[in-house]
Amino acid sequence: QVQLVESGGGLVQPGGSLRLSCAASESIFRFYVVGWYRQAPGKQRELVAAFTSGGTPTYVDSVQGRFTVSRDNADNTVNLQMNSLRSEDTAVYYCHANFKARDYWGQGTQVTVSS
Repeated sequence: QVQLVESGGGLVQPGGSLRLSCAASESIFRFYVVGWYRQAPGKQRELVAAFTSGGTPTYVDSVQGRFTVSRDNADNTVNLQMNSLRSEDTAVYYCHANFKARDYWGQGTQVTVSS
């Protein structure tokens, strides 16, 4: 059983920055896919950024150039640096991993972008 624990959400003004972190109970390099999704009110959950088995991260178009996903072997974390935040980035952000053909999710962390 993989456990994923997110931290770092909060309230930020438009144009500001936040950094999300996801701590995994397994070595993140054992995951086939690891990254971040988000779900805004009334919308479907969408992929934001993720590492796949190929090693190169992928991003949804709307965050390209503003968000950066990274991973740290030493403490088994996957991080999401979010810059130039916009109101439309407001959502609950979820850490996700696919391991041994199963999907695992964190509990979610709220990100609110508002003045």
